[in-house]
Amino acid sequence: MKILYYGGQKSGKSHLAEKRALSLARDKKPYYIATYNNLYIDSEMERRVLKHKLKRADSFITIEESFDFIKYIKEDNTYLIDCISMWILNLLTKSEKELISYIDKLNNIDTNIVFVLNSVGEGIVPLTKDSRKFVDLTGLIGQKIASMSDEVYDVKLGIAQRLK
Repeated sequence: MKILYYGGQKSGKSHLAEKRALSLARDKKPYYIATYNNLYIDSEMERRVLKHKLKRADSFITIEESFDFIKYIKEDNTYLIDCISMWILNLLTKSEKELISYIDKLNNIDTNIVFVLNSVGEGIVPLTKDSRKFVDLTGLIGQKIASMSDEVYDVKLGIAQRLK
């Protein structure tokens, strides 16, 4: 089963995705694929990451992989990928075609994957080329993941509204 939780910053999407991954895993411990890459040496983000780690504690097996997470995904397990937006940012030098092709490979793996994706394209068009590319890729990758997902949720204020 593939499930997408999509929403803005601090909308509650990670919390809901964690709960869902735990329920899908049943008697097996799920994997938490953390995609954040601290290449900007951001202490505030480091605190956010630590808070996430402490919150999930021993409920997940954590894999920190900023680029090539598919190599860890095996059949008949449950994975939470948090978050696809950070993964896109890490690979901003790649083309749309390369990223879509990478995500496409996940559709052929018979396993549970819960995706987390930030809503970033609901504002004005960004001024810089890289910012526009990030927003565009997030929307396009989001569409791809939504199309291959069994369930899609829009999350606002900790409430998930099922879209699919």
